[in-house]
Amino acid sequence: MSDQEKPDIELRPWSDGDLPLLERLLGDPAMMMHLGGPETPEQIRKRHERYCLLGESGSGQMFVIVSGSDRHAVGSIGYWETEWRGHPVWETGWFVLPEYQGQGFAGRATTAVAEQAHAVGKHRFLHAFPSVDNKSSNAICQKAGFILEGEVDFEYPKGNFMRCNNWYLDLSPISPDTMPV
Repeated sequence: MSDQEKPDIELRPWSDGDLPLLERLLGDPAMMMHLGGPETPEQIRKRHERYCLLGESGSGQMFVIVSGSDRHAVGSIGYWETEWRGHPVWETGWFVLPEYQGQGFAGRATTAVAEQAHAVGKHRFLHAFPSVDNKSSNAICQKAGFILEGEVDFEYPKGNFMRCNNWYLDLSPISPDTMPV
């Protein structure tokens, strides 16, 4: 897909009114098939509350992916602090509504969120941990310039281990923290 064919997007910070989007994304069994199944309404509400506060905490930011052409919410993406192999790093993850999948929204948003994490200047690495079975998300990582470190066991949701690919993007020279990937 050429740059002219890629969708125009905007990342809008997550807000209180975005709960219905999160319900569609995380309450749908098809959307959550690589992540242990749909979340309960209570889990989704608690996650929404965390998303609303994330930007204020300085430990990351959640965004709504907005289509630049029709101004509709097409999904979500964010970055947040996590510990990986004993070191603080950024982690990212995304969801795109079924009717917008395969149109380049996730790829564009992943590049934009990497730029956001880079601009914060807090951590050197941005990681993504898609299931080894999630071909679309793994392809997005590759297209966005992430490097595949290999397969790992990753806990998500809490108490459930899944086989994931560890993809990382080096955001240096923005951060002094040095660590093995």
